[in-house]
Amino acid sequence: MFHALGSALAGFATPALAIVLFTALVRLLMHPLARAAVRGEKARSALAPQMRELQAKYGKDPVKLQEHTMKLYKDNGTSLFAGCLPALVQVPFFMVMYRLVTTPNPLLDGTLFGTPLGTHWFGEFGHNPVFLTLFAALTAIAFATSRWQAAVAARSGGPQVPFAKVLRLLPFGTVLIAAVLPLAAGVYLLTTTAWTLAERAYLHRAVEEPVAHAQRW
Repeated sequence: MFHALGSALAGFATPALAIVLFTALVRLLMHPLARAAVRGEKARSALAPQMRELQAKYGKDPVKLQEHTMKLYKDNGTSLFAGCLPALVQVPFFMVMYRLVTTPNPLLDGTLFGTPLGTHWFGEFGHNPVFLTLFAALTAIAFATSRWQAAVAARSGGPQVPFAKVLRLLPFGTVLIAAVLPLAAGVYLLTTTAWTLAERAYLHRAVEEPVAHAQRW
């Protein structure tokens, strides 16, 4: 299956470009799920003042805090986990992309600026400028993503997540993954993480601007 898909994509465009285009196509098809996830985040953010009141009132009683939190979300027609289901639905698509860029197929026979897509960073490619540029780009996107996640969490006013500082480091995991997987996987990771950052920034702004306009009137 993956060999046939890789052959089809390699025949459509150069291998590296084919990975970028196919990743963008898949993410475009999943855009409605991303919109649903953002709607869930915005619903939680709108309840931030009430959540702060509950935390101040029941902060020392976790059971009551949870009970009243669930009631608050239910009364407002949303859920504490609103937006999680769309993210879970996307998992099979990401698994397909992972297999495509790690399973031997014609895509991995191509090159990116002379560096084979099927090669790893370790060994003779340790100082390869293509890999180093890829790591730098992934690090920049991870840093922006981490800051964006922290800002969204601060606006939501929800309960503090344990190990929040550790969770902020998760976006940097893409750099480690790219270091141990073939270059093709790094191209995919760079494309999909850049798409995610741009898409969610756009969706949040698209939701906030109409609200701000309505408040001015």
